[in-house]
Amino acid sequence: MARLRLGIDALDDALLVCLAARRRLVAAVARVKQREGLPVRDAARERRIDERGQSLARRLGLPPSLARAQLALAVADGRCLQGLSPDPGQGAAPPDDAKLAPAMTLANDPSLPRALLRAIPPPARWAPLLRRLPSSWPGRALEPAVQQLLAAPLRDGQLDFLVGRRLGIAVSDLGIGWVFALRGGRLHATPEPAEATVRGTATDLMLLASRLEDADTLFFQRRLELTGDTELGLTARNLLDRLPWESVPLGVRILLHRGARLAREARDARRGEA
Repeated sequence: MARLRLGIDALDDALLVCLAARRRLVAAVARVKQREGLPVRDAARERRIDERGQSLARRLGLPPSLARAQLALAVADGRCLQGLSPDPGQGAAPPDDAKLAPAMTLANDPSLPRALLRAIPPPARWAPLLRRLPSSWPGRALEPAVQQLLAAPLRDGQLDFLVGRRLGIAVSDLGIGWVFALRGGRLHATPEPAEATVRGTATDLMLLASRLEDADTLFFQRRLELTGDTELGLTARNLLDRLPWESVPLGVRILLHRGARLAREARDARRGEA
């Protein structure tokens, strides 16, 4: 029974990873539609998705109603991502594409002109300067922020599995990293080596912390990497994924969201220039 349930859990995880990847592709399609002036909704495309799903369901011996329901949820989520009603068939008037286009790209519109965004130095440019600072400064700088960010789970004992363990965060393009250990109910930076390390660029780690992108997508696309004790790293990641975002202080949420969004927009602007 235990092995069977482990298999089911693995397949459930795979479904969520695929859904996260689908959402990123839908967001990319939305940007192309806006750039090319295409209609936001494509009813013919939605019909083809349903027809393909029904055909595959028959070949797999899957109940057609189950396949249709699962795909309907994915399509409804795609509509929401593009600023559309999740179900335009509930008696509502057809959406006005011209009015929806700005809403569709609201999350992707830069808050600064692209020329200014391209002028923001990439994180790698800061690495030589950071190497001149004392080696202990990264831990001292991040420790108060981490303590505030995780105040609720620390208070509730949800991070007690870290007692006596060491978890690291490495910022690849800045060339810096932190190792944290839980002592006396507080997370402390330590010079000892990490048992498990999450590694990624500054922008991707900010996107993860701000919940603008989810961990499954970032790991699936290999933008984040987990090394060392995989079980410890996955336990920490899964717990943090389940933490209610509302438990994070409002000021911290605002700073994380705005900082991560600016970093992503600057990175996208530089890539577009290339």
